[in-house]
Amino acid sequence: MKQRYFDHIATNPLHPKVLDSMMPYFKEEFGNPLSVYDLGANAKTAIEEARGKVAKLINAKPSEIVFTASGAEANNFALKGIALAKQNEGNHILISKVEHHSVLNPARALEKQGFVVTYMPVDNYGVVDPDTVKKMITDKTILISVTTASSEIGTIEPVKEIAAIANEKNIPFHTDAVAAVGNIPIDVKALGVNLMSMSAHQFYGPKGASALYLKQGQRINPLIYGGIQEGGRRAGTENVPAIVGMGTAAEMAGNELMERYNHVKRLKDRLIKECLKIDNVHLTGHPDNRLPGHASFVVEFIEGEGMLLMLQAKGMYAASGSACTSKALKASPVLTATGISTSMSHGSMVFSLGMDNRDEDMDVLLEEFPQIVNRLREISPFSKGWDAKEGD
Repeated sequence: MKQRYFDHIATNPLHPKVLDSMMPYFKEEFGNPLSVYDLGANAKTAIEEARGKVAKLINAKPSEIVFTASGAEANNFALKGIALAKQNEGNHILISKVEHHSVLNPARALEKQGFVVTYMPVDNYGVVDPDTVKKMITDKTILISVTTASSEIGTIEPVKEIAAIANEKNIPFHTDAVAAVGNIPIDVKALGVNLMSMSAHQFYGPKGASALYLKQGQRINPLIYGGIQEGGRRAGTENVPAIVGMGTAAEMAGNELMERYNHVKRLKDRLIKECLKIDNVHLTGHPDNRLPGHASFVVEFIEGEGMLLMLQAKGMYAASGSACTSKALKASPVLTATGISTSMSHGSMVFSLGMDNRDEDMDVLLEEFPQIVNRLREISPFSKGWDAKEGD
């Protein structure tokens, strides 16, 4: 049975050219970048070349890129690092209700340390209103964080407008762009952000290599102490092969960005159009202003887990809610923030497309998925509606 992968928002396969670029740093070029001899110098040079490639992808300076081990670490670094660096100036943080858990959870941890966090509402599409941000700022606000694009509902946020508000008030603005960098055009200078998180495996690079864009002059406290790596901002011996791979993936993403964008958008548009023909299937997120390969739905009267298992039996892989919430057996906070009921949120389905997907894959998915929905509804206790009673 052929496998068909529709969960690129969770991760992507490593591009063969990326793997090729990494291999020498597992074997011949294995030196520690801090070593003074040539093996170390070669590794250090490779890291700096990769830093330049990542910086170019988002129109930053190489010195503004701090490598991390994951997007979650980059988000934690941004929130905790800025909060601790500015705690003598205030204690108020603004974040949206549709953030990834790697933003929500460090925010909650900071609340336990005495910081005050305001969780900004969104509209039915999951969009943060810049006017809401402006109204919620206080004289104690020291950080604003709003995602660039939601991995769960695909909505792209008005980051440029929110950053302008933050800049006017001289408040650092962070955006979690893990789902966006390498998939849509990103220019940190044009956006006006102070900090931005990104991750290599979202654009066909390796897991274990991510980065935080840190605008020149922005003060931040390290999360990890111990050495002088990354300009003293993140201690620890660098993962040279992964960083090299991230650089190669970033270079390829920049060169192929619009080709990739147009390819997955065409497939996504067809997928959304056809899925919405199924009774009681509703699109989540913004209908137009969304990630190019992202199609997300709530399917009434059945649960996402059942759909995933039946798709898997047909050799197809998708997601239900975000990768971090789908096993929690509770309603997705992102979906409920957009006004979707707890019952309906359990019927979440997310299809995210990549360069390996073809029209043939869409043909198979669009043939099988409606049948799966109908079969599960036949055995669902809610097939007559959420409020149906036994015997109706």
